[in-house]
Amino acid sequence: MRTVLPAVTAALVLTVVPAAAGFAATPPAHAAAPPRPIVFLHGAAGSAAQFETQAKRFASNGYPVEVIDGIDYDYSFGAESSSAVLNRLEQRIDQLRRQTGADKVDLVAHSLGTFLSHSFLRTRSRAAKVAHYVNLDGATALSRPGGVPTLAIWGEGSTSRRIWGATNVYQSDQSHTQTVTSTQSFVQMHRFLTGADPATTAVAAETGPITLTGRTVLFPSNAAATGARVDVYEIDAGTGRRLTAQPFARFTVAADGGFGPLTAAPQARYEFAIVHSEGHVQHHYFQPFQRTDRLLRLLTNRPGEGISSRVPVDPRHSALSLTRYKEWWGDQGTGSDHLTVNGVDILNAVTAPRDKRASLFAHDQLVDQRTDLNAAIPDFDEVFITAADVYIPAAADASGTVTVTIQSRAGGGAQRFTVPNWPSHTDRITLNALDL
Repeated sequence: MRTVLPAVTAALVLTVVPAAAGFAATPPAHAAAPPRPIVFLHGAAGSAAQFETQAKRFASNGYPVEVIDGIDYDYSFGAESSSAVLNRLEQRIDQLRRQTGADKVDLVAHSLGTFLSHSFLRTRSRAAKVAHYVNLDGATALSRPGGVPTLAIWGEGSTSRRIWGATNVYQSDQSHTQTVTSTQSFVQMHRFLTGADPATTAVAAETGPITLTGRTVLFPSNAAATGARVDVYEIDAGTGRRLTAQPFARFTVAADGGFGPLTAAPQARYEFAIVHSEGHVQHHYFQPFQRTDRLLRLLTNRPGEGISSRVPVDPRHSALSLTRYKEWWGDQGTGSDHLTVNGVDILNAVTAPRDKRASLFAHDQLVDQRTDLNAAIPDFDEVFITAADVYIPAAADASGTVTVTIQSRAGGGAQRFTVPNWPSHTDRITLNALDL
């Protein structure tokens, strides 16, 4: 068994503040009943995929994969009101209760999702359906939302933030999204929800076939990418080349964005190619999935729309987007991440400052076949997004390769991707890194 995620490190700055006097949180039940369902509610520009690793950790500790779920929504609330999102949340909670026979579920929320959850729990009938609530780096409160036993985990920032009456945990060396995905957060959540420490903090690889299913959605609205299809190929780990000319699975994106299920091998590598109606293709690459994954999200934009419209394209260069649910740090000295593209480390104080909390795009910004990592790119100067001007040579037939290596900060682990050098005017490349 290969451990793919680190154990708790001694370097973690973690403080646990018990419930305030007079507001004692009810401890979780210790009965050996089946685990309650868990529902995750993401924050701004997020998706249920942010809980992907934690779902696998819970499954590695005996949770049935079918009882862990999340809902997606558009954080701008342009197409759907916040009230409608809460109605969908309640519907999913009710479905899981009927499916499992559980009287209640456990609710986990992050950032903007915590504000929605506080609103949800203010309704007594809704709060009665929630056994435990986990508040990840989001809203503060003067009492436990809805009176529900609450764990609040806080990342970098003021340690004066708290929910009164809750168990407040301060992981002060962790970034905003990292509080969702870290091993330390998993230990705290497992202990709070079950009354016991987990048997393992690893994603334990399954020995037999696994099932993959999820949604293909437009970033950041999470609207279904209708009109597209998803072709799935097994690939060679060393070259990224497809092992067969034809995909072993093909799905038309459903009205809700859904695709799958498909049967896969836990240690194999896969390409998920999103083929848009205009003929453009977005190639998603992953590390081995290890376990069944029901929260898979393929983020995309239609050609010429959304964030992809800001990426300059040209047949001579490849364009990358790098998704990891742990922010990139390039300005923290020995505490920085390292990300190399064809041997060039592209993270620094300009491309990945800690305060950007960013996902990363890498492409030839000026289409001049030059790399310039010293100038910020205005088109990507917004919260949660950053970019690096990197010339990545492409081939018309993608006969070359692009090699990306990642060394996560604080001993988080190393990853490597080698993929074909698809030309950016017709193809886009997304590397989905583990949140080590």
